Amino acid sequence: MTEFSGFDTRAIHAGQDPDPATGAVVVPLHLATTFKQDGVGGLRNGYEYARSANPTRDALQELLASLEEGTAGLAFASGLAAEDTLLRTVCEPGSHVVLGGDAYGGTFRLISKVVSRWGVEHTPADLNDPDALRAAIRPGSTRVVWCETPTNPLLNVADIALTAEVAHEAGALLVVDNTFASPYLQRPLTLGADVVVHSTTKYLGGHSDVVGGALVVRDEELAAQLVFSQNAMGAVSGPLSDWLVLRGIKTLGVRMDRHQANAERIAEFLLGHDAVSAVLYPGLPDHPGHDIAAKQMSGFGGMLSFRLAAGEEAALRVCERARLFTLAESLGGVESLIEHPHRMTHASAAGSPLEVPADLVRLSVGIEDVDDLLADLAQALG
Repeated sequence: MTEFSGFDTRAIHAGQDPDPATGAVVVPLHLATTFKQDGVGGLRNGYEYARSANPTRDALQELLASLEEGTAGLAFASGLAAEDTLLRTVCEPGSHVVLGGDAYGGTFRLISKVVSRWGVEHTPADLNDPDALRAAIRPGSTRVVWCETPTNPLLNVADIALTAEVAHEAGALLVVDNTFASPYLQRPLTLGADVVVHSTTKYLGGHSDVVGGALVVRDEELAAQLVFSQNAMGAVSGPLSDWLVLRGIKTLGVRMDRHQANAERIAEFLLGHDAVSAVLYPGLPDHPGHDIAAKQMSGFGGMLSFRLAAGEEAALRVCERARLFTLAESLGGVESLIEHPHRMTHASAAGSPLEVPADLVRLSVGIEDVDDLLADLAQALG
């Protein structure tokens, strides 16, 4: 489907031609773990063992590469499995990582508690300050600058093109976690990033019924290294997970339109509420990253956070009182979720430079009728 450039067209068709054997318009779910060889070493279409390659996973990987406009896509068992494979491929003992100062707690835990035991050091840095980023980089040893934009859960926005320029000056790779925006709203590889990371559990899957992760890369040599690591390390996605993500991506565009339309209404409501001291949403004109987000994104997404004027206990009460917003971790599903990052998703960052405020509430705004969502927040804040 390379002759079609529209995002929604590619989301439905890229890597998903009708099955040549049956004409099925949906990619088949291939559960086989091993494949018959046409003679010793004669692989039929390159398939021998499902860890190394699986037709359902291949379809998803081709689709991911198309949506992010990359050279190759790779699917993994989770977002953290993707991150771990990437870090162990491009780093070695003595390497250094610059980690954006507002990063997902699981990424911080992986780098600070697991990868660090392998002799890889890290430094948090404010990616909105190029001088601070340059100061954090260690020439000769910094292999990766790790960026989320928008960030989880403070919704900070980094200038991808500028961050890539600084990283490349030092010979480092720029890795961008694009989970919050999704490729529908932002494509970091086109702005200079080297690798895009996704938790496909979130917006790409979109229905809170699959766990998965992905990497998409520009450089063919790095792609070959990652393909080798994917097979050698083995943290690959299963075919049912691949099939569910393929299905979810077909409606990514229409879902994201509703997610962000609802989020914009909710942000405006919260901005005028007496109990709320701050609303963190890049779509608001006074958000410090609004202009950058408007430049590098085609919309502002369905994630937002807000702070309670009365502090942590008030934040906890809002989470407990919500009814339509389900108290749960994760994000990006069709249903709306509410959580307290300080005690839930980002508890591992407590006491570190990446600790999040205790009065913060994070919303993953779903695609329900927005008036019902507004009524639920009104009573929860009441």
